[in-house]
Amino acid sequence: MADTDARIRVGVIFGGRSGEHEISLRSARSVVEAIDPARFVVTLIGIDRDGGWHVLDGERFRALTAQALPALDSGGPEVVLPPAPTTGRLLDPQRPHVALDRLDVVFPVLHGTYGEDGTVQGLLELADLPYVGAGVLGSAVGMDKDVQKRLLQAAGLPVVPFRTVTRAAWDANRDAARALVAELDWPVFVKPANLGSSVGITKVKAPAELNAAVAEAFAFDNKVVIEKSVDAREIEVAVLGNDDPAASIPGEIRPHAEFYSYEAKYIDENGAALLIPAPLDPAQTDAARAMAVQVFRVLECSGMARVDLFLERGTERFFVNEINTVPGFTSISMYPKLWEATGLPYRDLITRLLDLALERHAQRARLRTRYRPE
Repeated sequence: MADTDARIRVGVIFGGRSGEHEISLRSARSVVEAIDPARFVVTLIGIDRDGGWHVLDGERFRALTAQALPALDSGGPEVVLPPAPTTGRLLDPQRPHVALDRLDVVFPVLHGTYGEDGTVQGLLELADLPYVGAGVLGSAVGMDKDVQKRLLQAAGLPVVPFRTVTRAAWDANRDAARALVAELDWPVFVKPANLGSSVGITKVKAPAELNAAVAEAFAFDNKVVIEKSVDAREIEVAVLGNDDPAASIPGEIRPHAEFYSYEAKYIDENGAALLIPAPLDPAQTDAARAMAVQVFRVLECSGMARVDLFLERGTERFFVNEINTVPGFTSISMYPKLWEATGLPYRDLITRLLDLALERHAQRARLRTRYRPE
């Protein structure tokens, strides 16, 4: 029977092989609930912790994402997306000649490694499917805090002093690595280079605490970024667009603990105060918005990103902390809240992101892929 539904078919992908698996599912719940059913029909695609892809029905998805920290098990029928243009068809891996759901555009609600880092974006490029968010380059750079900071420095943007330590360097000469870190002065923050949501982050106040913090970060990545702690306010700006990105009004995070932890971001609704708009003077507001757009452009992003800034107390200087190319979309996440306060409601934001994905894909489709005519 022919498909007579003229609505755009959106594949929402969530879960994944990442330390941010649970948050991805919570974000996906909010995105799915906000998608306009008059324009779009949703296919729910969950990636389990082992990397298997599954199409979920609505009942299972709602039950799963109702949990505080949901996790997708490996049960249920699997699907695959072939890495070649196949008109957006998901296939049954046991019967690859059987086409299942057809997709027109994909919304990857994937946080962290194997999802936000350019890997899934590369698959979607090979499948010739439009998708929300940054491309392969912007996603990869946005995920790697070390490379990201070096590119920002090269563009003349201010970043907090940092050092990078690889697992190989730490194992080969731990004293040399510790001396490198000591150049920053204490306290410092120790972070996995390729992860978000404050997973694996430790604030280190003295040299005796460094080994344990580095071991914790190396549990998630083979490269660790160590940053000097600055006495600063945490300012966040949401960016939206492709070639002509726009910035939201800034917001401010005031954690009730020493820093904005995983629990404060996603579990404890009272873990931090979210001030929207941030209490900044007009010049500071303009500077924050301009810096966020500049970061977005320098790092070759598109679609969406949240840019996190530090406003140092005393000097009133802005520093770029990091960019998040797939920001959180939970009910307490800053990205949708900032746009809502700027005048773009959640449902309209999701629609705009899907339109931007289709727009960018159409633009890329006009490029030649062959040098010589046949």
